[in-house]
Amino acid sequence: MAVSRAALAALLAAAGPAAAQTPRTITFPSADSLPITADLYAPLPPASPFIVLFHQAEASRGEYREIAPKLVAMGFNCMAVDQRAGDATNGVPNETAKRAQAEGRPATMLDARQDIEASLRYAREHYAKGPLIAWGSSYSASLVLVVAGQRKGLADGVVAFSPGEYFPVSPGGPRLVRNAARAITVPVFITAARSEDDWRSIFAALPRALRRSYVPEAEGRHGSKALWKDVPGQEGYWQALRGFLNLHFPRSR
Repeated sequence: MAVSRAALAALLAAAGPAAAQTPRTITFPSADSLPITADLYAPLPPASPFIVLFHQAEASRGEYREIAPKLVAMGFNCMAVDQRAGDATNGVPNETAKRAQAEGRPATMLDARQDIEASLRYAREHYAKGPLIAWGSSYSASLVLVVAGQRKGLADGVVAFSPGEYFPVSPGGPRLVRNAARAITVPVFITAARSEDDWRSIFAALPRALRRSYVPEAEGRHGSKALWKDVPGQEGYWQALRGFLNLHFPRSR
């Protein structure tokens, strides 16, 4: 059931101001049984759209400590995930990466794909009764596009901040992200810093009717950090993002 703005405000007020600010930390297994740590921001009804947030390289779920509460206020439940390829952000250590290192698990950016797929499945099974959106930052933006193209049904939409062909291929070999993008059948929003161009060939490969992009007037910033309040031009990113989400995943007013 859709939630009106008035009902959303009442729900958050009843839960207290900290409801959207303070996440509940959870763990669940990846495909190889490595425990994944995630922060759950889900004070809204289960039928509300649900966004799974993935961080960039050398980062953690802390990348979304500022962003996730704003998404909740917009009507989206969220889960910010630690992938095994990462480190720390905003003083929040990447617990999944620490476990992978301690256990000697492979932890390249491509190895983190299994964490992304496991997180989307877990969110769908346990929390998301409405649309499920996969959101990536830098390398994880590329991976959510690959997953959306190759694993139909895992996500109902994609948000990709600064994707690129970050993964090694043989000279002249197929481009992993671009090829997967051609098969995507859900709405996709792509954005990046003004000086970044790696995303453009990926965007061009997407079905025209499903794609939407944003290039900031200011330089912006690489990855989801472009939405942080201290980044010049972050308001433009937010406006473009809202337009995409409102178009494809509307909540009742």
